[in-house]
Amino acid sequence: MARNTSTAARRAFPSELEYQPGFGNHLSSESIKGALPTNQNSPLVCPYGLYAEQISGTSFTSPRNLNKRTWLYRVKPSVTHEPFSSRVPAHGKLVAEFNDSNSAATPTQLRWRPTEIPECPTDFIDGLFTVCGAGSSYLRHGFAIHIYTANKSMEDCAFCNADGDFLIVPQVGVLCITTECGKLRVSPGEIVVIPQGFRFAVDLQDDRARGYVAEIFGTHFQLPDLGPIGANGLANPRDFLAPVAWYQHDPSPGFTIVQKFGGTLFTAIQDFSPFNVVAWHGNYVPYKYDLSKFCPYNTVLFDHSDPSINTVLTAPTDRPGVAMLDFVIFPPRWLVAEHTFRPPYYHRNCMSEFMGLIHGEYEAKADGFVAGGASLHSCMTPHGPDTKTFEATVATGDEAGPKRLSETLAFMFESCLIPRVCPWALESPTIDRNYYQCWLGLKSHFNLQDTT
Repeated sequence: MARNTSTAARRAFPSELEYQPGFGNHLSSESIKGALPTNQNSPLVCPYGLYAEQISGTSFTSPRNLNKRTWLYRVKPSVTHEPFSSRVPAHGKLVAEFNDSNSAATPTQLRWRPTEIPECPTDFIDGLFTVCGAGSSYLRHGFAIHIYTANKSMEDCAFCNADGDFLIVPQVGVLCITTECGKLRVSPGEIVVIPQGFRFAVDLQDDRARGYVAEIFGTHFQLPDLGPIGANGLANPRDFLAPVAWYQHDPSPGFTIVQKFGGTLFTAIQDFSPFNVVAWHGNYVPYKYDLSKFCPYNTVLFDHSDPSINTVLTAPTDRPGVAMLDFVIFPPRWLVAEHTFRPPYYHRNCMSEFMGLIHGEYEAKADGFVAGGASLHSCMTPHGPDTKTFEATVATGDEAGPKRLSETLAFMFESCLIPRVCPWALESPTIDRNYYQCWLGLKSHFNLQDTT
């Protein structure tokens, strides 16, 4: 089938995109002056004959400070499509309800080498697969962690995740993402959040793409409280960027909506592009963030700070200080602590930690943990620096002096829930069966005569 003109128009990304700054702000945008109704949300007749449609990210009666919704003014309403049916062929590697039938629990430390980007044509949807997770999208409680690879743009289709919010972390390749609110260009070193329910399409600026995705069920990401840090620091709200309105209205016969619902993909056909929103206003919108703008904190005298000090975004539970999922980064920064083992300490954690590496090297792993790879240390599973890192650090003694960690960017998805791992991840050719050996060289330094 010939490519729709709407797909070609969508891919015409300008070299510089306009954005609106602010996290959680009530924003408004119109691509035609006067397209936003004044004084009300749903007039009898909208300007330019548009349809008014609301997308709600929270219940109507959620507290005002937590309430998420946006009004979209569009050429045709999104309800105008044929019935959904199961996608053929089925995807088979997306999970949204984790149980014995589709995943397994293991306390073993796990590590994966980078997933190869396929040679056969693969877009973002087909290249997305679940690694691990916990809970259920049906019960609105839990999370899933995915990896994606792609070598082609999405054609004549849009993706909609009805299960939860996507936090996408590109590692290879620039993503040009069209949403119902407008366009976002997202490069490695940036992240993008696509809230539950928004339709979007991913085009590739480069020939290849790979990255990580965290998905949360039943809640949304927010900025962490700063506590005694004060009013400033970490991720500043003004550095988060939302798109401006952009629309297309050419006929698009055979356009497919691919909807993820309970981890299963469904498709529906319509004769128009879902990116037909001429104007919008609200606080429930896709947004991106440049991780280089993060203001990290670190100890300036002794000991190693807990990694939570560098939390970018958090998805909270009902228990204070306990996250469904935290997104934490380990960016370039200075190490200056005196008389201190500076790499991350050896640790057992009631939280579970999934780590990825965007570029460079990670300070706690001298070998084996490479850009595009991943590791999983589940609840109370011991972990920490490998043998080579420990020996090299101790050998420097107290003469290390200030050191700047540069050319590195690692991250962690941390959750209070215990993840179950999908069989294709446990059986993957990229899994490092010898990961445990990186610690076996740690020897006893116990000495009753040494009191230093």
